[in-house]
Amino acid sequence: MFKTPPASVKMDWEGLNMIGDGMANMVLVGTQWGDEGKGKIIDFLSKNMHYIVRYQGGNNAGHTVWVKGSQFILHLIPSGILWPSKKCVIGNGVVVDPHVLLEEIDELKKRGIRVEGRLFISELAHVIFPYHRTLDKLKEAQRGDARIGTTGRGIGPAYIDKVSRTGIRMIDLLSKESFEAKLKVNVEEINRALKNYYKEPPIDFDALVKEYEGYARILKPYVVNVSALLNNAIDEKKSILFEGAQGTLLDVDFGTYPFVTSSNSTSGGACTGTGVGPTKIDGVIGVLKAYTTRVGEGPFPAEFDPEMSKEIREKGGEYGATTGRPRRCGWLDMVMVHHSVMVNGITEFSLTKLDVLSGLDKIKICVAYKINGKVCKEFPADMSLLDKVIPVYEEMPGWKESLAGVRKFKGLPLNARKYIKYIEKLSGVKAKIISIGFDRDDTILC
Repeated sequence: MFKTPPASVKMDWEGLNMIGDGMANMVLVGTQWGDEGKGKIIDFLSKNMHYIVRYQGGNNAGHTVWVKGSQFILHLIPSGILWPSKKCVIGNGVVVDPHVLLEEIDELKKRGIRVEGRLFISELAHVIFPYHRTLDKLKEAQRGDARIGTTGRGIGPAYIDKVSRTGIRMIDLLSKESFEAKLKVNVEEINRALKNYYKEPPIDFDALVKEYEGYARILKPYVVNVSALLNNAIDEKKSILFEGAQGTLLDVDFGTYPFVTSSNSTSGGACTGTGVGPTKIDGVIGVLKAYTTRVGEGPFPAEFDPEMSKEIREKGGEYGATTGRPRRCGWLDMVMVHHSVMVNGITEFSLTKLDVLSGLDKIKICVAYKINGKVCKEFPADMSLLDKVIPVYEEMPGWKESLAGVRKFKGLPLNARKYIKYIEKLSGVKAKIISIGFDRDDTILC
């Protein structure tokens, strides 16, 4: 789907500069179940990009960035906002909760970060309403033991409205007459369900109109035609970093369905979520954690035993940036990674949290699955099978040395370098960036 970088574009990773007679437009995706440390990598790469664009998801995801010891947690606004001159975009593939977005804008302003003139929101992005959150929680509660682990933030119901053609977009929110007419139809339908099926109190239409018309007045200056904005930027040789939320295995089509998010977090979502065609994208960066984590329900073949999971969780700070939920932890699963490389067209890796594995005597890598006695290296679509697979591991020696202060690949312990090289061999993709800590400076360029 995606073209290889043109001959006229050379990636100078030592200086993180794009040079030649064209600028590289890159998609950055998570290769696992999300939480791979994308926020830091986006922030790191943003220094040499003109635009940073979020193309899917909602405030059910969070990107954590550390800058000189200060922590920033962003849910909707791209991490590039932390670089003063960068322009940040929320694409049409994102569902926007205005209340959360305004809180995020206010928090950035309080910390001295200018947002006006730098943040742009697609006029086609759909809006999350309180009734979406209500329905999200009610439906999840009804599932009982079959719950899928939703965050309850209304993301799924907002996408349902979008697909059923009853959603309200940012452009609708800015038109009082259109907004009130569409909202009235939705609220009447929701109230019937709340009364007759869920036995819950109704939504107050007038209060909702007042609240959201207030949001519209504040957000109006940010709302633009994002497709035109980005395509014009590309014509002007500006570089764009497209950032996905969550990870490949949470993609609604290619993930561990139904334990997935409600949008396309894979690289293809960058096109449908922004209005930029695939011929204008030069490559795909896959963010790969040195081990595997996931939040919520669903199968997890390479999951650690409880004691090991607790050790890695505490060492790696494996708690959701948005929800605070503890993440389940396991060994690196190369069956999953190979699947991600294939469906995203990944051209290079950013390997994160390598430092968390320091101190282990042995490190395992899941290289295949045993399914009904047969060895399989293809990721199964049948989740009932995935729940029963037996992981096939290869074992490598670990390393005891701390990685603190290492800034060159050759400065890493020998066994750490062997681990990286073996990941490259199994995946067929080179690691260009290695993260060995939370801060911007805790990074190695290969």
